[in-house]
Amino acid sequence: MPKALARTTLCALMFLSFAVGAGTQSNLAPAPVTPQEVTFQSGKLQLHGFLWRPNGPGPFPAILWNHGREKLPGWRPELGSFYTSHFFVFFVPHRRGQGRSPGDYIEDLVQQAPSSQRARRMVELQEVEVEDVIAALNYLKSQPFVDPERIAVSGCSYGGIQTLLAGERDLGVKALVPFAPAAMSWEGNQPLRERLVRAVDQAKAPILMIQAQNDYNLEPSKVLSKEAAGKHKDFQSKIYPPFGSSHQEGHGKFCATATDIWGTDVLSFLAEHMKR
Repeated sequence: MPKALARTTLCALMFLSFAVGAGTQSNLAPAPVTPQEVTFQSGKLQLHGFLWRPNGPGPFPAILWNHGREKLPGWRPELGSFYTSHFFVFFVPHRRGQGRSPGDYIEDLVQQAPSSQRARRMVELQEVEVEDVIAALNYLKSQPFVDPERIAVSGCSYGGIQTLLAGERDLGVKALVPFAPAAMSWEGNQPLRERLVRAVDQAKAPILMIQAQNDYNLEPSKVLSKEAAGKHKDFQSKIYPPFGSSHQEGHGKFCATATDIWGTDVLSFLAEHMKR
């Protein structure tokens, strides 16, 4: 059994007090904010993203959110509103070839490979895109209103994969919260399964992995939890009740909109691991 994740509302309020006490705000009902489109450099590419900043001078803790495989990942308004209301900076960088960032779209590149090589090619491209995540993290750390010592990385689906791959690097990240990593790719991609097992083995930060019961495949949670337990890693996993009425709703929509379901657990996990 992984660590118990149940937390009371009091615990979430304690975390909010922690964020406020760290030089952010004294008002527990912050005014709504809107994201700013920003650019940052990843190698030769100038990538784009959306940066949500709470009201006030900071410095604030921050969440870097890795989007999935969708061609147009947008700015994630539900997540942005949720995290900024709890006094986090929330950053949605667009990796190469997706959203407003230049480059070739990862799914097009995978399909260009011979069918027998597509699984391995997808893993190779995921490795390349980790460099975009690291570039986004460096950009986030450089912002004067961000506390560089209190940054967590999260993401859904392909973004969950990116969260685990980036988590191998010694980047000073305090926590990793992958949602549904490889849930759509797990069954048919052995190289990816092996790669994520290795990523968990080498994780440099505590992990909270989250899925809904009606996600496409729950094996990522089961296999990676078992691997982490065997290696005595700081790894928690929770599978929530079904969300919506389809696999897609239990996958991407659960990640992006169900903050009323998983939000307290995530805030409690962050409070535990993002203390000064």
